[in-house]
Amino acid sequence: MRIPALIVLLPAGFTAGALTDIVHPDQLVGEDFSSLVSLSVALILYDAGLGLDMRLLEGATRNTVIRLLVFQVVLTWAAVMAVGPALFSVPAAVASMIGVILVVSGPTVVGPLLEHVKPSDKVRRVLVWEGSLIDAVGGILGAVVFHSIVAGGLRTGHFRVGSFLGSIAVGLAGGVVGAVLLWLTLRLLRLGETLGTLAQFAVVVVVAACCDAVYDDTGLIAAIVTGLVAANLPGFDMPVRRPFFETLIQLIIGLLFVAISASVTPESLVPVLLPTVVLVAALVLLVRPVIALLSTLRTDFTGRERAFIGWMAPRGIVAASTATTFSAALTGEGLRDADKILPVTFLVIVGTVLVYGLTAKPVATKLDVVRTARFRPLLLGDGPWVVDLARALRTAGLDVLMWAGSTQGRARIDAAGIEQAAGELMAVATDPQARLEGITSVFLLTDDDDFNALVSVVLRDSVDGPVYRVGPPPDTRGVVAPYTSGEILFGRELVRHTVADRHARGARFHVQPASAPYSPGYETLFVVRPDGRLEPTTEARAVTAAEGDTLVLLGPAPAPRVDTAG
Repeated sequence: MRIPALIVLLPAGFTAGALTDIVHPDQLVGEDFSSLVSLSVALILYDAGLGLDMRLLEGATRNTVIRLLVFQVVLTWAAVMAVGPALFSVPAAVASMIGVILVVSGPTVVGPLLEHVKPSDKVRRVLVWEGSLIDAVGGILGAVVFHSIVAGGLRTGHFRVGSFLGSIAVGLAGGVVGAVLLWLTLRLLRLGETLGTLAQFAVVVVVAACCDAVYDDTGLIAAIVTGLVAANLPGFDMPVRRPFFETLIQLIIGLLFVAISASVTPESLVPVLLPTVVLVAALVLLVRPVIALLSTLRTDFTGRERAFIGWMAPRGIVAASTATTFSAALTGEGLRDADKILPVTFLVIVGTVLVYGLTAKPVATKLDVVRTARFRPLLLGDGPWVVDLARALRTAGLDVLMWAGSTQGRARIDAAGIEQAAGELMAVATDPQARLEGITSVFLLTDDDDFNALVSVVLRDSVDGPVYRVGPPPDTRGVVAPYTSGEILFGRELVRHTVADRHARGARFHVQPASAPYSPGYETLFVVRPDGRLEPTTEARAVTAAEGDTLVLLGPAPAPRVDTAG
């Protein structure tokens, strides 16, 4: 349907809870539901931490993320505390609890929205970091505010700063312990994929539970710190296959959203519906734009990029989980109107997900911050024909990037004036948690067919686009290449040694409009569309050109000259 899944999950859970008497977590699970929610959120944040590359958090990105965290907490909390008592007729303590719950955003909603929108890498990186870190900060603040309310501090205007700092220390210590345990299990014991995956789940659950036993919700910080260390500290060998792990996390997210929304009753929504609409409008139209403006001052972000950052703050699973836990606990403590916390939070989640989910794509397009459709291919190889092909693609208007393993190959690429990929690119690419930012397709064109075949499998999940390899000779005795599936370039007649031999005998690559005629013997290798998309001819599909396209052709080898003198 090309819409965020939460738009379907939330009303589905709410409807199931309203129309049936079987989808009710308090009846199915009982008092342990809040504990299961906390551990599930810890696993989600651990997964988010695995996707954060510290090497990308530098300069303007780092400064902007830190400012976003600070201003998101301060301004959102202050705004809800200012208007909450008047909108919902609740005491200041309840408004404070709602405010601290709503500071979070979260990777569970930001990530899918960004995958749908595909903004520029700089904008995406800032929003992903903010969404991943604000969840842990918001969870800790929620626990501190809760304990302050229970102890009577917020009712008398006091906030437990010492508890806040102490809880952060507990979470950081738990994250260090979790990282050590992961290192012992994955490096010392060298567990395989199955046991390694189980070990990761076990470590996150144990560390998060122990931290929560010391102080509520500190397990969230421990989980994300464990993931951050595992993803960025050299020496970790993460055995988990990313698609399986992501599928499992998506299953947890789906179950949580359905279960939490099923616990909200229609009767609890009616009194707070219109006031919450006003609150959502204030958060979306006023608070978030101000936060984005203050956070990006004196940075290299353009006005359009600042505007899009100001239009992306949906609330997610951490807001729902903390509201579920604290609303019931404060109601049990006898705090007046504490039962309004969960329905208000639920409506804010629904409202922000609907607003941002339905408008993010057109807003990004209007602001022109969508990642350019023009392809940036990465060519692996250093043969003369590969370098010549890179020149031709650059002539066709593409931003070509090359990588070569040998010193001689890199020198040949430099001499051709082609941009080379960073030296650590392949090391990053082989990390199952990493992604090649800015690369839209990969072409494996080395002289080693088995290398091409193996790397095509490794890179398949690290690139936001297809991975192609040049075909091996039909009579090859390679170990891997003849038996590995994947996109094979140029068809059966133009395998690697054929193209290399033809180029060595004088055949050259030609770039011309599709409307221009060309002589027999020229073969179409690539078509560059007017919007910059690159479509190659493959073994499975011959690409068709249209008016306005640009062709990259391989010409015939010239006939050998015959000396007739004498």
